[in-house]
Amino acid sequence: MSSPAPLRTSPPLIYSPQHSQAGNTATALNMSEQQKIHPADLEAAKPTTPLVPPNTSRSDNFNPSAPPPRRAIPVSHTRPPKKRTGCFCRCLCCSILTLIIIIIAIAATAGILYLIFRPKLPTYSVDRLRITSFSIDPNFNARAGFDLTVTAYNPNKKIGIYYEDGSSLSVLYDGASLCSGSFPVFYQGHRNKTTVTTSLNGEAQLGSQLISVLQQQQQTGSVPLKFKGDVPVKVKLGGLKLWKVKARVRCDLVVNSLTAGNLISLKASNCKFRLKL
Repeated sequence: MSSPAPLRTSPPLIYSPQHSQAGNTATALNMSEQQKIHPADLEAAKPTTPLVPPNTSRSDNFNPSAPPPRRAIPVSHTRPPKKRTGCFCRCLCCSILTLIIIIIAIAATAGILYLIFRPKLPTYSVDRLRITSFSIDPNFNARAGFDLTVTAYNPNKKIGIYYEDGSSLSVLYDGASLCSGSFPVFYQGHRNKTTVTTSLNGEAQLGSQLISVLQQQQQTGSVPLKFKGDVPVKVKLGGLKLWKVKARVRCDLVVNSLTAGNLISLKASNCKFRLKL
């Protein structure tokens, strides 16, 4: 058998106090060189952004590795454009103001004219009704002819009245027009009374029942009639001739008979007058 190889041993270390002191000195010099701080390195290592924002305090939850908070940028909120109602409101106010001024001017003018002219309504009356013809055929058609006498009175001192063409006069019995005609055209001056006689003629379908009632009324001597007159007129204020208006006359009449040729008397006559613009 082969013999085992002999073990190699390192020579023993000989500890020397001088050697140990020199080693410690070299180690201390190396550590002092590593720990030496240079001014240039300190400026380079200075952080540009503070780890803790100003006016804040470090808390236990502060994370140095977190990015610094961003500065809040104010957001400008643009207002929605206003509706264009200002112009419309101004126009509406101007229109209302103009209308009020016109109304006030018209009222003031009317008041001045009233104080100057002192207008009064004219009066009308039916003075006489003469029957020229009246007959009833077998078909209950009534044919009538009347001569109507009307008196018109103008009480105004400074106002004249023009009676224009296009008038309509009629005499009715129980709503049926017995005859019709027109009012003459003329001018009526200040404080003037004019009596006008006009002829009315016509025909109406009365019916058997209405004819029977009419005959009974003639026997009692009380026959109700109605007179209607619509006459266009123009008013003259001094030298100013105004626009045309319509004069409406309504009269309730009562006569004693409708027999032609007999003397007819008016037992009642009540007339109303008004102007229609």
